[in-house]
Amino acid sequence: TGVIRTALHNMDREAREHYSVVIQAKDMAGQVGGLSGSTTVNITLTDVNDNPPRFPQKHYQLYVPESAQVGSAVGKIKANDADTGSNADMKYTIINGDGSGVFSISTDKETREGILSLKKPLNYEKKKSYTLNIEGANTHLDFRFSHLGPFKDVTMLKVIVGDVDEPPLFTMPSYVMEVYENAKIGTPVGTVTAHDPDAANSLVRYFIDHNTEEDRYFTIDASTGTIKTAKIFDREETPWYNITVAASEIDNPRLVSHVPVGVRILDVNDNPPELARDYDIVVCENTKPGQVIQTITATDKDNSSNGARFHFSLDEGLSLNPNFTLRNNEDNTASILTRRRRYSRTTQDIYYLPVLISDGGVPPLSSSSTLTIRVCACERDGRVRTCHAEAFLSSAGLSTGALIAILLCVVILLAIVVLFITLRRSKKEPLIISEEDVRENVVTYDDEGGGEEDTEAFDITALRNPSAAEELKYRRDVRPEVKPLSRHHPSSSLDSIDVQEFIKQRLAEADLDPSVPPYDSLQTYAYEGHRSEAGSISSLDSATTHSDQDYNYLGDWGPEFKKLAELYGEIESERTT
Repeated sequence: TGVIRTALHNMDREAREHYSVVIQAKDMAGQVGGLSGSTTVNITLTDVNDNPPRFPQKHYQLYVPESAQVGSAVGKIKANDADTGSNADMKYTIINGDGSGVFSISTDKETREGILSLKKPLNYEKKKSYTLNIEGANTHLDFRFSHLGPFKDVTMLKVIVGDVDEPPLFTMPSYVMEVYENAKIGTPVGTVTAHDPDAANSLVRYFIDHNTEEDRYFTIDASTGTIKTAKIFDREETPWYNITVAASEIDNPRLVSHVPVGVRILDVNDNPPELARDYDIVVCENTKPGQVIQTITATDKDNSSNGARFHFSLDEGLSLNPNFTLRNNEDNTASILTRRRRYSRTTQDIYYLPVLISDGGVPPLSSSSTLTIRVCACERDGRVRTCHAEAFLSSAGLSTGALIAILLCVVILLAIVVLFITLRRSKKEPLIISEEDVRENVVTYDDEGGGEEDTEAFDITALRNPSAAEELKYRRDVRPEVKPLSRHHPSSSLDSIDVQEFIKQRLAEADLDPSVPPYDSLQTYAYEGHRSEAGSISSLDSATTHSDQDYNYLGDWGPEFKKLAELYGEIESERTT
């Protein structure tokens, strides 16, 4: 094998990094006649941290305008290191100087530069320059070469502050002001102050940026910076306002600075207290005197310094309430108590109790509210059973079982009455009426006759003898007041008089009879035929007899039988309108 070794001591990569070596190999131990071959070997030296960083200059100078923003980069600085890779990494720090509190430095890992940034605003009028001592040191040290150190370097940086025409500077970064609510328009709220930081000390003009609606609620004096109200404020509506005030130089209006201003609206006792909510108060019928039925609280839109303490009382302008009273608990609450033993829903189910509430503000305010108290039936443990008025029997103390028994009895009685009326109406009248009854009875038969061929059912020849009708010429359905005119008709034989002619004759007599009423009536005849062995079955022949039958029911048959009822004289005639 062939081993390649260094031939020089302390080879330096920074001086020469790459080497090329030609290697020849011979056989036969290098004797004459042997064969040989050669190759080239490229050798590269690796880097070690054997070179410390060095600033190119010992003094640097940097110009920074006073208008530079805090946090912005204002300059760069770099120390050189002959090593490469991580051996060249370094860190920059400010080790001393009067600008260590104003500036800061950081390291860019890509370019290995120190970035100088501004920590505080610059003011040319106060300090025109700063001196910084900056150190650059390697971060990866190789202790084999520590004798070549130190592996760091220091340089001095002088920062020159440039004069710039700056905008006005407010005396405070923000302002907080206060004003009472309900203050008149134009009431001063506070004053902001700004000045020109430059040596020229130009005059400053103030104005409000009307970017929001709240900015229109205030005005500002352009010369003095005094802020005033432009409307009347209500703390309960809006307790806080935020506005932005701007200031600019009169000589250079383009240079403008802004400052936030917060306006707190102070409270005034302008709202009376009121009940915290709508109370649904219930009192039991069996309550005892002095029992608390409800605890009420109040609320006030004003803050705690104007009315946090509430006092409850009954309206003194009214007479003493005999039903309820109120007790102030001295802890912003009050209790409603009963004054008598029992309450009745049937007597009065709703009571109204006026309550007066006052606060502890200056000046104190008060308001009156009316509580509605309902009377309800409750269980023994105080649970509400019902608040609706019930029947009198229920309030009298009858149990549910007793009420059900009473209702059953009423239902049974009604059923008996209905059954009795139904049976009475279904009862049939007797078909045969006493011969002494002088009034006519209409009897209805459901049996159907045999027709004309039934010659045995009725003998029509009995109607062809009108001679019997001569004996009773008067109408039986009315009571004539005057004596009818006598009519003489020649007697007719059975063969010469027809039934149809007989009925027409009687119809003509009825039409000419002055005792006939001026309305239609039913003509009845007692004639039932001649030589009837069975005799008459009509009640008209019993006109001279008296009957003990009650005909009052004729008045219940309707207006069709009203006249018939009057004729028999048992009920008085009902006059219709």
